[in-house]
Formats: sequence, structure tokens, C-alpha cells
Amino acid sequence: MAQFITKYADTQGQVHNQLTQGGSEHEIRERFTRQGFLVYSVKPKEAGLSLSGDISFGRKKLNLEKFLIFNQQFVTLIRAGLPILKSLDLLAERLTDPKLTPYINSVREDVKKGVLLSEAFRAQAIFPKIYVTSIMAGEKSGSLVEVLERYITYQKLAIGVRKKVLVSLMYPCVLVVLVILLMVFLITYVVPSFASLYNSMNAKLPDITVYLIAIGTTANSYVLFGVAGFAAMVGLFLWWSRTETAQEQIDRVKIKVPLLGDIWIKYQVAQFSRVLGTLLTGGIPLVQGLETAADSLGTPLLRKTLEKAGKMVREGQPLSSSLAATGIFPELSVDMIEVGESTGALPAMLTSVAEFYEEDVNTKMTAALSLIEPAIMIFMGIFVAFVLIALYLPIFSLADTIK
Repeated sequence: MAQFITKYADTQGQVHNQLTQGGSEHEIRERFTRQGFLVYSVKPKEAGLSLSGDISFGRKKLNLEKFLIFNQQFVTLIRAGLPILKSLDLLAERLTDPKLTPYINSVREDVKKGVLLSEAFRAQAIFPKIYVTSIMAGEKSGSLVEVLERYITYQKLAIGVRKKVLVSLMYPCVLVVLVILLMVFLITYVVPSFASLYNSMNAKLPDITVYLIAIGTTANSYVLFGVAGFAAMVGLFLWWSRTETAQEQIDRVKIKVPLLGDIWIKYQVAQFSRVLGTLLTGGIPLVQGLETAADSLGTPLLRKTLEKAGKMVREGQPLSSSLAATGIFPELSVDMIEVGESTGALPAMLTSVAEFYEEDVNTKMTAALSLIEPAIMIFMGIFVAFVLIALYLPIFSLADTIK
């Protein structure tokens, strides 16, 4: 019999990792479920590391917008009274994303064999954990349609917020690239042209012009090496940043960046609150919801922070005090969560926290970009003015000498 690493929660809410022998993942999951345990995952022992590595490095990509369309169609068919298997049969032939077809076909084949829908999706190792957990909650409560509708609502909001952030960053990024290209053009082409002119005239040049020409001629001679070196540095950084330790260090740097660090933290808090609120509304226990919400963030620093908070919750601490102990969550979010706990309306309050911080991120992002754009233009103007003055100053000196 094969060995599997089983992660489950007992009746007291304690999470355990146990090495179990069994014939298949499905058989072990059913065995633990019959004993009253809440099973998080069952992974083959030898494949544990490779599976987690695939997910963390993102080798399999899921188009969330097209997956959203699939779920909208899926819910419509189930609500119309079609069985799950028949709905999957119809959708497998009409998917808008061809890359999704083999995974949906695999899900359909597993369901035909009697595997639970949530287990069939989990086995593909490509679908978001919040989605698999939501389906599992819908299966246990008998309200699969309602749970999927809540997931669709969450996914629409998440995609909308992400698009707003990307659109806001697009113009400054294009502006920065154009400024860099302009600087490279002036230094590597315009300055060496003036250097050849002044060498032919044997003119005495001001110090500022001498320094600029020295930089320009050196850059012109080694521009290809510079581009290759820059590309190599970028490649090394991307390779290094794929490790979890590097990602945690990058997260710590992000937090310390003035203004932008605060925006980044609030964006993560909004995403965490949205996911956890959606899961709690769907009937997922708080401890399991915390784990799923932490995984949805994709940032090692916050994931480890939330693991510590989850441990405190399992020990009987309130969620608000557990999050406050991390020292990362804003005080206002902790206060709002505390109010939700005391009034018994935690899911609704988490949704309010998400809406508040999404709006706050949007406002602060707009304000930050309104400052960044003029700063870039001012820097570009100063640089161009410096180059022009340094290059044309000798010409003015020669004109005065001729007079």
C-alpha cells in the first residue's frame, strides 16, 4: 500500500499532518471523513515536494476570467436542474479557454468514477484553493449553487480590483520606460556625436562637458555589454526571487517603501478579508478559512504571519487579537473585525473591511500616481536640460571667442 501525507483537523479544531497508508487518496479521505475529521489534503509522500513546487512557482496558469465564465455557465445549468455530470459533459465541449479543456475532462472522468466534485477539482492542482474549499462546503451543506454564486461574486470583485490597479500602473510604467530610452539615446548617441565635433575643433571644454563626454563615449563603447549585463542581472534576480526565502525578503522591503508599502499592505488585507468573508459565509470553519485565505495571498511573509494567527485561533484566541499580535494588520481592520466577532456578524464585517480598504487603496493609488507622474516629468526635464547645457556651453564659449 502507498503512503500518503494527510492534513486534517480533529473535532477540537487541531490541525495534524499524519503519514497514512492506503490504496488511494480517495479511500483515505473517505476513511478520515467517516471518523468525523475535516480533511484538508491527501498527498503521496514522494510527490509532496514536487506538487507544492509546481503550485508555488506557477508552472500551471489558470485564466481566471475565462474560468469565471465557466462557473457562470456551470451554475446556470445546475440551477436549471441538470445533474452535475451532465453539466460537465455539456461545458467540456463549449469551453471558451481551450487550455481548460483537459482539466475539465479529467474532472468529469473522476466524477463518473464516483469521486466528489471538490476532490476531482483538487486533484488537478491548478484550481484556486478557495474554489475547491467552497465546493466542498457546498457539498457538505447541500447548497452548491449558492456557494458557487458567492464564489462568482467574489471573483468578479477580485478581478475588478486587480484590473483597476494594473490600469493605474500602466501609464507610469510606460513613462518610466520612455524616460530610460531617452536617457540611453542621449548618452550613447547624441553625446558621442558632439564629442567627435569638439575633438575636430581642438576646443577647450568646460569640466561639465568633459565629464559628460567621458560618460557618453564609455557608454557608447560598452552599450552591448551593458545591455547583456542588465539582462543577466534581471535573469538572476528572477531566478533568485522564485525561492520562498527571497520572496519573504522582498515582501519585507515592500512594507518599508514609503507610501507604496502602506498601499501594498492594505491591498493584501482587502484580499484576505474578501476571501475569508466569502468562505465563512459559505459555512467553512474559521481555522480552515484562515488557511485558505492565507494561501490566496501568495506572499510568504503574510502567509507565515497568518499561520501564526491561525495557531492562536486554534488555541482559543479571538481572531482580532490574533491578527493584532502579528503587528502587520492595520489597527482599524483589527477593530472592525473585533466588532464583527462581538456582534456575531464576522462574515459581513470582513466584507465591509474588504470594501473599505479596496476603496482606500484606489484613492491612495490615484494620489500616489498623481505625484509620481510630475516627478518623472521634472526629472526628465532636468536631465535633458543638463545634457543640452553641457553640450552647447562650449559652442557659446567659441562664439564669444570669435567675437
